[in-house]
Amino acid sequence: MLKPNEFAYFAYGSNMSAPRLSDRIKPIRHIANGYLDGYQLTFDKVSKDGSGKCDCKHTGEPGHRVWGVLFAIDADSLEALDKYEDAGRTYERQKVQVPTDQGVVDAVTYFATKTEPGLSPYHWYKHHVLYGARAAKLPPDYIAEIERIAGIEDPDAARTAQNLVVYGDTRA
Repeated sequence: MLKPNEFAYFAYGSNMSAPRLSDRIKPIRHIANGYLDGYQLTFDKVSKDGSGKCDCKHTGEPGHRVWGVLFAIDADSLEALDKYEDAGRTYERQKVQVPTDQGVVDAVTYFATKTEPGLSPYHWYKHHVLYGARAAKLPPDYIAEIERIAGIEDPDAARTAQNLVVYGDTRA
């Protein structure tokens, strides 16, 4: 599954979108879909732009499950991924064991360290999350849960365009 000098990265938010992630880190390779039980996807991670970004919040509750995409990434790119994820400040990198249809995979992921209930994602950010979930063919009921999250319009049209250019479009 993993080649020498690669690590597995469990993406559950906007980085599930291969176009978005590969715009940041190259090369990436989809290796499996997986999940973390006892966790819930929230959009309450405090962002510099004032909107909510994804967190994989540990609840310990039966029935709570966060689905995501496992990517193989070159080990030399870990520092760059940490930078994009603001590791050590607003996200913390941790090792997780991710069940997949190919067995359990040891991976790294990022958990939010600064959250605030009531935040909403910008439409373009939610688009990244949904694009990745749909492309990976995550369970339809899980995708429907994400679709029900209320998004808000980004007042910065240039930021919206900049974030959607990876899809060849500037509209979500």
